[in-house]
Amino acid sequence: MKVLIPGISTPIARLFAKRLAERGDQVVGVDRRGWPDAPANIEVHKVDVRKRAAEDVFRKLRPDAVVHMATVSHFAEVTEERYRINLGGTQAVFEHCQNYGVPHVVFVGRHTFYGAGPESPLYHVEEEPPLALASFPELADLVAADLHASNALWRHPEMATTVLRFCYTFGVTGHGTLAGFVRGKRVPTVAGFDPLFQFMHESDVVRALELAIDKAPRGVFNVAGPAPVPLSMIIRLTGRTRVPLPEPLLAAMLGRFGLPKLARGAIEHLKYPVLVDHAAFRRATGFVHEVDERGAIDSFARAFPV
Repeated sequence: MKVLIPGISTPIARLFAKRLAERGDQVVGVDRRGWPDAPANIEVHKVDVRKRAAEDVFRKLRPDAVVHMATVSHFAEVTEERYRINLGGTQAVFEHCQNYGVPHVVFVGRHTFYGAGPESPLYHVEEEPPLALASFPELADLVAADLHASNALWRHPEMATTVLRFCYTFGVTGHGTLAGFVRGKRVPTVAGFDPLFQFMHESDVVRALELAIDKAPRGVFNVAGPAPVPLSMIIRLTGRTRVPLPEPLLAAMLGRFGLPKLARGAIEHLKYPVLVDHAAFRRATGFVHEVDERGAIDSFARAFPV
């Protein structure tokens, strides 16, 4: 199988690319950051997915599957640049897939699509719309990219489109929003709140992606692993110190005094859970996680001791 991965330089994408190459697939990546030490059996083009040179890769390769991982989720990223990368890049990928007859495209999204709020359901299903953009406008570009990918299901019925909304990832690479948030010695929380967090180990993320390209299910799917746990437990088991602060004080201290830098809207995610029902993906692919919540936490704690 010929697999093209826009955004191949991210840690999870690299693990996924290596897995595909090991099993004998032809793997090609497109990423403006490149991958200088990529394995010899993985071809990487250092180019922005929105540029003509990236389109040439689609035209020459004619991939069997495209796995679009070139989105930015870090809440501290500059909003205008995020918008260009997330929505503009997604539009370019789907345009190229249509123009060059790609039979299957996978969009890798985030479960934060649904937003966090006091009136949100405990577990979100795929049919639900985003509910919390008013309180967290920084998510608008990711939501727009997700909706653009989801709309391809009816815009391009000739192409199998798989939209995956992954929960947080956790593991030895330290990649992802949750991992970045608990990286330091002190982790701030909103006083009086201890939300449940849903996450999965990086190796399980790779397995889910592998199943997605093998099974090629059409539709939108939530993807998650073990049972969610309270944020306070994650902080304690990783050896960090929890710093509960009143919400106004926390908003003023983000990015200062050794605390992580987050957008103001991200505070809602420290108060209310964002949990997803992932039964549909399990039915469509047979996915079952292999690393439980303690295993994922321990692997992160060993890789990033305090």
